[in-house]
Amino acid sequence: MSKTTSKERDNKKFKSGFVAIIGRPNVGKSTLMNHLIGQKIAIMSDKPQTTRNKIHGVYTTNDTQIVFLDTPGIHKPQSKLGNYMMQTAESALKEVEAALFLIDASEGLGGGDRFIIEQLKKVKTPVFLVMNKIDKVEPEQLLPMITQYNELHEFAEIIPISALKGNNIETLLEQISRYLPEGPQYYPADQITDHPEQFVCSELIREKILHMTRDEIPHSIAVTIEDMRVKENGVVYIGAVIFVERDSQKGIIIGKKGELLKEVGKQARKDIEALLGSRIFLELWVKVKKDWRNQERVLKDLGFRHD
Repeated sequence: MSKTTSKERDNKKFKSGFVAIIGRPNVGKSTLMNHLIGQKIAIMSDKPQTTRNKIHGVYTTNDTQIVFLDTPGIHKPQSKLGNYMMQTAESALKEVEAALFLIDASEGLGGGDRFIIEQLKKVKTPVFLVMNKIDKVEPEQLLPMITQYNELHEFAEIIPISALKGNNIETLLEQISRYLPEGPQYYPADQITDHPEQFVCSELIREKILHMTRDEIPHSIAVTIEDMRVKENGVVYIGAVIFVERDSQKGIIIGKKGELLKEVGKQARKDIEALLGSRIFLELWVKVKKDWRNQERVLKDLGFRHD
């Protein structure tokens, strides 16, 4: 078997670009991102609007690098945090080579999808209609649905997938690469996200809280990493603060005799150890910041900035 020479590699055209994942809350954007990258970097929850920032995931092969932006679900905002999330999603469309409009095929066309399509009409970016959760529908249901969406917008490509099971993911990647220009390799081949480890760790902690708390908690929490360092014995120490808006929410997250907070830490530690590849010691605190979602200064202090 002949080896590829360095000269041949240099002559090979490298393609790269940025691709936004856009869609209503809870259609599977984070699940798709994690499957594309092959590792968990975006949190997953059955509660809508859990992604708050643009999560950059990096997919690299020998001749292609795709930087995916998992955006907050586009929705009509009800707070300053909601406005931030909307602006983050919309700004992503202005800086990409293509956009993946992810829909839930098991639910069909709804008002939320129509709202997003109106936003997509304002940009010149090629838009793929990516029909997720096809494992939940009969094949004959897809064609009428495709016709419905086609009547509202001219899509560059239409690709049915199952982000959870991995159906048609390779086809999706192949089609995306066709739209990428020649360009540089923005990130090292082994880098899967441009977010610092602290950010991903804080998101993994927040995910566990979403899974374990009642409906009034999810959008009232933020997690920040206050301290992260490697100790002499090689264990990574992480000190994290969970912010809530009300004293009653603090009690819910701590739980009876601290049991819920302890379980959050236990489950988050497993994911963080898998991410970092080392043992960690995780310490969690819960603090109250009244009405933080509507306070500009507090939002900035917690890292909710928008370019």
